[in-house]
Amino acid sequence: METEATDNRPESGHGSERVDPYGFERPCDFDSYKEMMNQYVGVLNRRSMRWSQLLQQKPEVEKNLTVKRFVRKGVPSEHRAKIWMAASGAQQQMESKPGYYRSLLAMEHDAKLKETIHTDMHRTFPDNVFFQSHAEAGLQKVLHNVLLAYGHHNPAVGYCQGMNFIAGYLIIITKDEEKSFWLMDALLGRILPDYYSPAMLGLKTDQEVLGGAVVSRWFICLYIDILPIETVLRIWDCLFYEGSKVLFRVALTLVLHHQPEILRARSLPDVCECFKQMTCGAFTMDCHAFMQKIFTEPGSLSMSTIHKLREKCRQQILEEESRRP
Repeated sequence: METEATDNRPESGHGSERVDPYGFERPCDFDSYKEMMNQYVGVLNRRSMRWSQLLQQKPEVEKNLTVKRFVRKGVPSEHRAKIWMAASGAQQQMESKPGYYRSLLAMEHDAKLKETIHTDMHRTFPDNVFFQSHAEAGLQKVLHNVLLAYGHHNPAVGYCQGMNFIAGYLIIITKDEEKSFWLMDALLGRILPDYYSPAMLGLKTDQEVLGGAVVSRWFICLYIDILPIETVLRIWDCLFYEGSKVLFRVALTLVLHHQPEILRARSLPDVCECFKQMTCGAFTMDCHAFMQKIFTEPGSLSMSTIHKLREKCRQQILEEESRRP
């Protein structure tokens, strides 16, 4: 049976042997990544067989305890787009609006929106062989389309930095322009409301809930370029299925695991360096063990608790902003 790693392996024509299955060049940590993947391959094989059996029995993805348990243990790459689409409601939205995505691309485009998106194209994953402008099957045009369509779909948000990386990840996984658009809609419209609005109230609120601006980058990019890609994808499996509370579970696990180092810090730069270092190394590279820890180490973390904390922090932020001249 093929594994997740070999399913998506880029062709050797891309000119670098140190490229992971998603097209990212990894000159620094490729050996440790390969070592992790060699151990992880057994897990991937088992999960792939079990997911295939589950989907044969019930092709329509339902939300129940069995599927939740399966998602937490990891979704194989061959089923990831299907599970994300179903769990997030994106599939239902896409089917209810046939032709809508194409109609957004066919409309007259806002010149400022086009220019802003175009400016970020070359900044999006410059170390990924699929997003390099000279790549034969380059994804820059697909990325541009998805962001442009979303900008017209949600003019209140339009486009802001960070969205390019999220759209890029979705394109790498789904290999489908329209599905990537509808998953963006699910993430930004329902799962993470107000994260990418002009005032970014949702993001500011969640930073306050967690207790510090030092982790703002963790949340705004949903751990892209912060944690190893296999770990990010496992987090996103749960994000699409369970919602935004998984972002807090990840952050709390990282903080709890590195509590001694944080307590030893004597200045803000020391704290910032500590937070930067805690996302590297074997603890986060071993995605299967890491994901098991995020559902045990922080203990109980209900959505109702997060809602209460969010409401309290949101009111504080709004009050502070209203007092500003």
